[in-house]
Amino acid sequence: MLPIADSFEHVHRGCEIRFGRGRIADLDGWLDDRGLDDALVVCGSNTGANDALMDPIREGLGDRFAGIFDGTTPDKRVETAYDLLDARAEVGADVLVAVGGGASLDVARQATLLAADGRDLGDLRADAESGADALGELAPGSEPALPVVVIPTTFAGADLSAGGSLAVFSAGESPTGQPVTVSGSGAWPIADVADPALFETTPRSVLAGSAMNGFNKGVETPYARDASPVSDAAAVHGLRLLSDALPHVAGDQPSSEAATDRAVVGALLVQLDRKISVVHAFGHGFARRYDVQQGAVHAAIAPHALAYLFDEVDASRRALAAGLGVPTAGRDDDAVAEDVVAAVAEVRDSLDVPSRLRDLPETDEDDLPAIAEFVVEDPPMARAPADLDATAEGILGVLRAAW
Repeated sequence: MLPIADSFEHVHRGCEIRFGRGRIADLDGWLDDRGLDDALVVCGSNTGANDALMDPIREGLGDRFAGIFDGTTPDKRVETAYDLLDARAEVGADVLVAVGGGASLDVARQATLLAADGRDLGDLRADAESGADALGELAPGSEPALPVVVIPTTFAGADLSAGGSLAVFSAGESPTGQPVTVSGSGAWPIADVADPALFETTPRSVLAGSAMNGFNKGVETPYARDASPVSDAAAVHGLRLLSDALPHVAGDQPSSEAATDRAVVGALLVQLDRKISVVHAFGHGFARRYDVQQGAVHAAIAPHALAYLFDEVDASRRALAAGLGVPTAGRDDDAVAEDVVAAVAEVRDSLDVPSRLRDLPETDEDDLPAIAEFVVEDPPMARAPADLDATAEGILGVLRAAW
């Protein structure tokens, strides 16, 4: 396997990726160079109480540390983003530093769009009830008035993103019986501080839950209909690193600093030109019905979704084989496909994550037909392989196989 550098910087869509052990220590100087003086740290309560993580962040911010907002939660409520903006105004922060997993990073990014949007909570709720679900979009090349630095500590792959949604109405609150969300785009972070030492402060159980979410970004990209040699290159090498490292870092095998470094770089690579597609559509289908962690859905679904794709289309099985260490020379397509599915299942089985949908909390087998309807209409399915004729019946077959 190719070696990775101890540290590096790379600018991606205006976001400066700063990888390396101890990179958090120079955040103060980096912000100073950009004229940013007061940083409000955004995280969940468990993350905020983790001194092994938060102490290096406080020290890295130095005099620019303006306080902590530790109110983010996995359900990503829009009220939380408004509370964050109130906390930011109270301390006079001119930059947000979002720490943790997808919830904190998404809330911080979407809060920057809310700040520019101008609507209060009542107006936004009224518009959401009428079907308006957008917070707007920043023009390409423009920067948000309230910039965000992200410090990921899980492998969910939410750091190199401009997206994310906020829940306005839960299923129980919504007149349609389905959750209502708002989202915007274009709010790229200005920096992504990827410090492997900080990942090592996250409990392994949390890393395991996020690992399949990030891993599947690499799995989905090569078979997406708009994949390219550039996106393939990042995804395939990211899969090489993740498939080797995740069982050590988030799974049942002994870990090391080198394994964590590989996993963090792999998680960065699979995000660079990701093309979320079929597996993520399954996750979204379950989110329409239940409050369930996306990585858990991906874990149970991924091998079965791949087997379904390989039965129907090529789905870039040989590119995936290259990323997963599956031999291809002199082997037919069916044998390669079978081993790719087995390799994905092997990574999944090394982690403490569900292998069956029935093991997810609150799931009901009677809901599978409705979930299949959600999946087949979900926006990421538009990126499914061009020659795939996805039907609710076919999707239901995947769900029953994964049940």
